[in-house]
Amino acid sequence: EAHCGVKLSGHDVYLNVAGGLRIQEPAADLAAAAALVSSLVNAQLPTDAVYFGEISLSGVVRPVAQTAARLKEAAKLGFGRAVLPESARGEVSGDAGLVLNPVGGLTTLVAEIAARGVPRGGREGSRDATPVEKNATPARFRRENG
Repeated sequence: EAHCGVKLSGHDVYLNVAGGLRIQEPAADLAAAAALVSSLVNAQLPTDAVYFGEISLSGVVRPVAQTAARLKEAAKLGFGRAVLPESARGEVSGDAGLVLNPVGGLTTLVAEIAARGVPRGGREGSRDATPVEKNATPARFRRENG
């Protein structure tokens, strides 16, 4: 709230991690923040994007270890873009074919996500609105029912 104006104090927040994994690595900070902000402003995150970076108490997005290896692995898994700390760009020798979107702080991340937001109920009344898929997991990672 203090650094980027996002007021979560009036909400009950539950963050579910797939498979019940425990997040012990600070690199997941940026992904968790993006998920929380996107839910709050009703904005769908790109399904082909990977987010990684540590968030400091001052709201600065810090680089994490093995940036190049993370990007290479993300490209192998079929991701098309990466949101990463601005200060990590110097560590990237090759972009592994990904579109890189560097962010320096939470304010930048919040602004970018909020720009894609749709007011709650905004799509329901529109006749020509394209339905938004509720499952943000890329189809290639979903289990088939049956």
